[in-house]
Amino acid sequence: MKNIALTIKSYEKKGVLDKITKMIFSHDINISYANIFIENNELGSIYFELEQVKNIDKLIEDIKSINHVKSVEVHDSLNDIYGKRIIILGGGAQVSQVAAGAIAEADRHNIRGERISIDTIPLVGEENVAEAVNALARLPRVQALVLAGSLMGGEIKKAVEKVKEDNDLIVISLNMPGGITEIADLIITDPTQAGVMAVMAISDTATFDIKKLKSNKF
Repeated sequence: MKNIALTIKSYEKKGVLDKITKMIFSHDINISYANIFIENNELGSIYFELEQVKNIDKLIEDIKSINHVKSVEVHDSLNDIYGKRIIILGGGAQVSQVAAGAIAEADRHNIRGERISIDTIPLVGEENVAEAVNALARLPRVQALVLAGSLMGGEIKKAVEKVKEDNDLIVISLNMPGGITEIADLIITDPTQAGVMAVMAISDTATFDIKKLKSNKF
């Protein structure tokens, strides 16, 4: 048994998605992730990541037999392609400095065969940052969050507490006022070093245990 990813293109007709998922479940396969894209040509592109696939050829044959299904494509999962994911949130020049450190360190690890990707969005305002933090629970593959700014607390702190409680997520914060440093796993003063440490914290090859360094400042 192995894990695979499928992209299924179908015409936008009522009940097609229900038939596809029932067919997948009939093969005793678990759906670990799904996403739907609507294309411009009246087609829907349905992406599945599947676990415990016993007979991929039979599964594809059965899905293709469903009315209104146009094509089925097998490929590597997003985790295999893009790997672990680091999210950088905040505002100002500090965000770009964190990203520079993370990208440079991820490059060293990815050259050796790992897959670590970096996402960043510069945001200002407590409500906007808190909303982005809450949305992390809906993003796939996120392993670490880096908060870069000059002041974070209030609703941002509440959102981080909730995400940490519900998910196995490492949170690194720049050393700043506002209360976010009270709940971060690691507090770092230098933005570039924060990016580097975020990659090391989730890497399979780095000899770095963030739990031993928790609550320390750098």
